Amino acid sequence: MYLYDVMRTTFAAREFTSQKVSDEVLFRILDNARFAPSGGNRQGWHVIVIRDRGIRAELGKFIVPVVKQYRAQVRAGESPFNTIIRSEVSQDDIERETLPIGFVEQFTEAPLLLLVLVDLQVVAAMDSELERIGVISGASIYPFVWNILLAARNEGLGGTLTTFLTRNEPRVKSLLAIPESYAVAALLPIGKPKKQLTKLRRRPVDTFVSLDRFDGAALFDSTQQ
Repeated sequence: MYLYDVMRTTFAAREFTSQKVSDEVLFRILDNARFAPSGGNRQGWHVIVIRDRGIRAELGKFIVPVVKQYRAQVRAGESPFNTIIRSEVSQDDIERETLPIGFVEQFTEAPLLLLVLVDLQVVAAMDSELERIGVISGASIYPFVWNILLAARNEGLGGTLTTFLTRNEPRVKSLLAIPESYAVAALLPIGKPKKQLTKLRRRPVDTFVSLDRFDGAALFDSTQQ
């Protein structure tokens, strides 16, 4: 596929056929994804390919309460887990949430399941002293994560970037013998999508790009003027 075609059609796939992903394809995906940029070219990523059914089941248990909280906050009209507006959702609200049958399994039972970690010892967190949650360190891991999904799309596969497991990172690290300096960045379920989307809905450029200032003029497509 052409690059722009891949970029415009890489959707969040959550339902997969039973078709297996071969080690050859997996290696090719990661062999290309590794060319993602990272701070100082330190490449502090590590990928765990999770095949053991028991481990997958345990990860599912870690995901359930987080998804319940997410859904409870959405139901309350909140933006889940944001760090600006305090949540008004109670623990009782969370516990009352029920998940559709197979909801968690769509993540843990995918043909291919990748856990992506980043070594915080080699990440330059330029915003570590600001009075807000840090986001800059993600620049050294999420380009790699997205490259995996782009490469999967190029192979006719699909996947989705999930971060539910990070809420229970200590338990995940204990389960998988992950060194202390590593952080859980993403869980990627990947497989052959049951349905291939070819047209995604995104906001147009002029709604999120401004010139010189946040309140500056919008950038429009000059070829359409």
